[in-house]
Amino acid sequence: MRPLGSWKTRPRAVAMAVALLLVAWALSAVPAATAGAAAPVRYEAESATITQGAVESDHTGFSGTGFVNGDNVTGSSVEWTVNAASAGPATIALRYSNGTAVNRPMDITVNGTVASAAREFAATANWDTWATSTFTATLNAGANKIRATATTANGGPNLDYVEVESAGAPSSDYQAESAKITQGAVESNHAGYTGTGFVNYDNVTGSSVEFTVNAASAGPASLDFRYANGTTTDRPMSIAVNGTAVAGSLSFPGTTDWTTWQEIKVNATLKAGANTVTATSTTANGGPNLDRLRVGAPSDTEQPSVPGQPVCDAADITENSIKLSWPTSTDNVGVVAYDIFNLGQKLAEAPNPPGSPHTITGLSPNTTYTISVFARDAAGNVSQSSPEVTCKTKAGENQPPSAPGGLTASGVGSTNVSLSWSASTDNVGVTSYVIRNDDNNAVIDQVSGNPPATSRNVTVLACDTAYRLHVVAKDAAGNTSPKSNVVSFSTSGCGNTPSTPAQVSTGWDVPWDISWAPDGSFGLVTERDTFKVFKINKDGSGKTQVGTVPNAQTTGGEGGLMGVAFSPTWNGSGDREVFFMHTASEGNRIAKMNFDGSALSGYTAIVTGIKKNRYHNGGRIRFGPDGYLYATCGEAQTPDLAQDKNSLNGKILRVTKSGDPAPGNPSGTRIYSYGHRNPQGLAWDSAGRLWESELGDSTADEINLIQPGKNYGWPTCEGTCGTSGMTNPKKTWPVAQASPSGLAYVNGALFMAALRGQRMWRIVLNGENVTSANSYWNGTYGRLRAVVKVPGANAIWFGTTNSDNNGDGTADRIFRSNVG
Repeated sequence: MRPLGSWKTRPRAVAMAVALLLVAWALSAVPAATAGAAAPVRYEAESATITQGAVESDHTGFSGTGFVNGDNVTGSSVEWTVNAASAGPATIALRYSNGTAVNRPMDITVNGTVASAAREFAATANWDTWATSTFTATLNAGANKIRATATTANGGPNLDYVEVESAGAPSSDYQAESAKITQGAVESNHAGYTGTGFVNYDNVTGSSVEFTVNAASAGPASLDFRYANGTTTDRPMSIAVNGTAVAGSLSFPGTTDWTTWQEIKVNATLKAGANTVTATSTTANGGPNLDRLRVGAPSDTEQPSVPGQPVCDAADITENSIKLSWPTSTDNVGVVAYDIFNLGQKLAEAPNPPGSPHTITGLSPNTTYTISVFARDAAGNVSQSSPEVTCKTKAGENQPPSAPGGLTASGVGSTNVSLSWSASTDNVGVTSYVIRNDDNNAVIDQVSGNPPATSRNVTVLACDTAYRLHVVAKDAAGNTSPKSNVVSFSTSGCGNTPSTPAQVSTGWDVPWDISWAPDGSFGLVTERDTFKVFKINKDGSGKTQVGTVPNAQTTGGEGGLMGVAFSPTWNGSGDREVFFMHTASEGNRIAKMNFDGSALSGYTAIVTGIKKNRYHNGGRIRFGPDGYLYATCGEAQTPDLAQDKNSLNGKILRVTKSGDPAPGNPSGTRIYSYGHRNPQGLAWDSAGRLWESELGDSTADEINLIQPGKNYGWPTCEGTCGTSGMTNPKKTWPVAQASPSGLAYVNGALFMAALRGQRMWRIVLNGENVTSANSYWNGTYGRLRAVVKVPGANAIWFGTTNSDNNGDGTADRIFRSNVG
């Protein structure tokens, strides 16, 4: 017999006779299938609402990114929002650990009603040992609240997750130890498996487990593989049904340790009677430890239908609320909620029922909102965007605050100044002071509070620049005071200062991206909404359309023709490849075309399967110093996709020129990093480190140092947070000051274009850290998007985005600024 212990850390050289004997014994001893309920859905505790407790990860064996350690008080609690496709009974399992000898009882409520009073959570030997407490309750169709509340001063146990298994179509379990095993063995040395053991794959390409499963009739089914992977290396497998592949390289990422089990699902069509389902490792790392296959009703992957045209009810608009109605969506299982967005930012969530109409609260007075609605079902599928509607809140009371007085400036440096002023008065109360450029009223900085402070150390000024600043006060109704007196001063010089821009070219329609030919003599520019590609010389001359990208479509928002990148070895003859990222009918694609220096031809899609939506499409592509293509993919207004390693959305990808996973990727898939909301700019510094700019939701935009395999937090985190396993940004900004897009590196500093902020950010680096960030041209050129370094020069080109529906309609331009 094989010695006990994991074989994942050493080569497999075991006699196949032993494995075959084990298989023969397992097949004779264990039945092929047992009846079960529909597959459970897991909700991690660290993603729930926590009252008097904290997310921690200092004990082993948990799933997800951590567990909840509740405070040792009566009333500490964890509340999950769980979805059910239909009303009815469900099995609810709470996974917990309790390393003391004291019972830690909790009341379990479902939708406010006690389902299990003072439920016992007994000792589990230590904090690394996990147990499951299971009970039944009735759920409503759609969203439900499950709350676990400590009933004694000892508090509750450590909570890992809740799994909800609704009654419904029956499923069948097939134990891996009872299946046909090729290059693997049955083991039982890691806890938590079902049946009598699990299969430990040999660490070779082609090791496999083949199940024989029975179907009463032909049709679709869900194949749910329960597995453990105690390494940080993904162990992808191909899944075949009756010899035909249904998943070419399905990801089986790490599960923290070998005693933590998770499920990966794939849909397939079975024939009536006997079927073979084979899970085969596709890399030399072999497959994970495989516990069982559960066959049941197919997983829901169908998007709800698009909601109809939203309408604002004029009679119910106030200074801080809008009543919105829309024709509701349909879904094969059922819509559970509607997400309401203002452009790319989520405003509210309307449950279903009641869905429409819904009153959106917490809005700003006298403000225009461009609203779209998205339907979401119990499986997390999100519809495409509804049509947009423009609604404006009422002005409310119209008495402005008094003007701030006595504005003074002191301590002027290269990027900073200290300002102070006397307070304003107002009938409803001043809520903020806004520091503005007196020449064009562009916002430089802002102070908020109740009441806000009357001084500010402004640290975002441009070097070697003359300023004239004033301050205005704003109240809760959105009224703006007269301006204060004006102060004038000049900042001192510093390195890497961008010069006053010179116009390179005009007459553009949303120039989204710029890529230079490898010899640096000319570049290609994409237009997002026209799908046109233009050639332009390095000196700004010779603007010529060279083609249109086939299959490109707009989304009416941020999708269309986006990124462009020359092959690093392009020469127009032996290598003519140019790459694009664009929105198509089914989603977003990365494609390549041929360019001979004069015209584009041919078309090949190399990466598909990236979901699209009106907003959050990502779109930047760049070849890195390693010669591989990197691409930013937004989460398509479906936040959960950012954490789903079987989705390309909410990720930065790294691929070859043919679209295959690049060698050395952390999981063996195309994914380089994950947990992104709407990643935009990519740039490498002089040491080869990758930096990325990212659009936040309503609180924080980000600059991130991207490292392979790291999780950048969305949707758990926006900006900096303390969640274990998630990587914090190196710098954040309020969304009104940034909404970043393109990114370029020039001689020690990153230059980040800002859309809503209408400025260029200069971000000085010191190794892996940001030392300072200051802005240029606030409001001078409008919304800025594309920015690239000029080859062979310390200079940047940047383009505006003022001709789209978020700008002022003027023709867009491209500028050059020397950096010195």
